[in-house]
Amino acid sequence: MTTQFHQWYQELQVERTIQALKKNNFDARFFPKAADALEELWKMIPEGARVGIGGSVTLNQIGFFDGAQKRPIKLLNPFAKGLSPEETDKIRREIFSADFFICSSNALTEDGKLYNIDATGNRVGAMIFGPKKVILICGTNKIVKDIAEAQRKVQEWVAPMNVRRLGYKAPCAQTGECSDCSSPERICNAYVILAKKPRRTDFTVLLVGEPLGL
Repeated sequence: MTTQFHQWYQELQVERTIQALKKNNFDARFFPKAADALEELWKMIPEGARVGIGGSVTLNQIGFFDGAQKRPIKLLNPFAKGLSPEETDKIRREIFSADFFICSSNALTEDGKLYNIDATGNRVGAMIFGPKKVILICGTNKIVKDIAEAQRKVQEWVAPMNVRRLGYKAPCAQTGECSDCSSPERICNAYVILAKKPRRTDFTVLLVGEPLGL
């Protein structure tokens, strides 16, 4: 019985969010299952496309990398094993001229805004301008009420978990709490709100009715 009410609430929340994203000029689509969203993603990417990615737990969860290996695309992956720091930076810059940029968002608000915190800025930078097409894949767990809730959730909860996951030595990796530190391994350096679709970027949000990412 409880599951029924959860589903009812989520359906209304998803509908509000999708309509708000569309009002803010984003192409927004909902898929109950991650497999459906991934299938739609591959339909959107033609053979031979140059496809860049941003750091994303979600892409790992949905099987993106397994699918990418089977397709005739050029994957620009700055997180591939064995890369030197110089090679990683070179790929990150190449992504700005890619045909597609695929990642997730730290949070989506019910009034159709995207909220992200970045360490280096390559992920949020590519969302705004450069790649011809940006596609975000986001679980419904990323939906929040407004920007205030988004900042609180991402800064106080998501960021410490990411610092811990990546093995960085910022204080929140030990305390689990944000202290607005000055650590050289801090990841909360760029706070970016996309209130509307960037003018010259083709932008799609694939919202998935499953919990994905952090």
